Amino acid sequence: MKKEKNQKILNRLKVEEKLLERNNLIFSPLELKRIFNVSKESASFFINYNLKKGFFVKLKNGLYTFKHHYPSELEIANKIYAPSYVSLEYALSFYNIIPETVYSVTSVTSKTTREFIINNVSYSYNKIKKSAFTGYIKKYFDGQIALIAEQEKAFIDYLYFVCLGKKVIYDRIEIKNLDKKKLIYYAKLFKKKSLIKLLNDIYDKSRRNKEIIY
Repeated sequence: MKKEKNQKILNRLKVEEKLLERNNLIFSPLELKRIFNVSKESASFFINYNLKKGFFVKLKNGLYTFKHHYPSELEIANKIYAPSYVSLEYALSFYNIIPETVYSVTSVTSKTTREFIINNVSYSYNKIKKSAFTGYIKKYFDGQIALIAEQEKAFIDYLYFVCLGKKVIYDRIEIKNLDKKKLIYYAKLFKKKSLIKLLNDIYDKSRRNKEIIY
């Protein structure tokens, strides 16, 4: 692919410096076009050239990153399918609500349920109601910001799919550090009576036992 004349040429090192300053490790041709005021053709040529040279890595169609500044799994999860935030099993493990190690990065979205495999890592997205798409916060992971559910919201998101018959309750759940008022608030967002009942059953049982065992 030949570079057309009279088009602004991007410099890889300057582009890298600028994007790192902006904490923009994942980028698209349209973002480069906007940030560096170049044509769409110049941005596409620049990305394809650096992919061939091994400086860039393709995450999915239209999204790329730096080989030597690879983003965290959570940042990738947020960016490759938006709007979304990390929740469900991954977040439950992160907050030690379940003891199991989770290898798939699980998120919720207000869009269609999807799954992607990137660099041998599974990124799954489960759809929830737009009215319940809240309760997430920004956290730093390896110096990078990502959106993840609050621990109470991650638990309620998970129980919602238990109520739908799409997930099952883990054998061991530790919820002693969860705020019941927050749990009730987030559960009500789903407008599902069976979710409120399940939450109350689990919470009441946890008061009688340090660890919930099924």
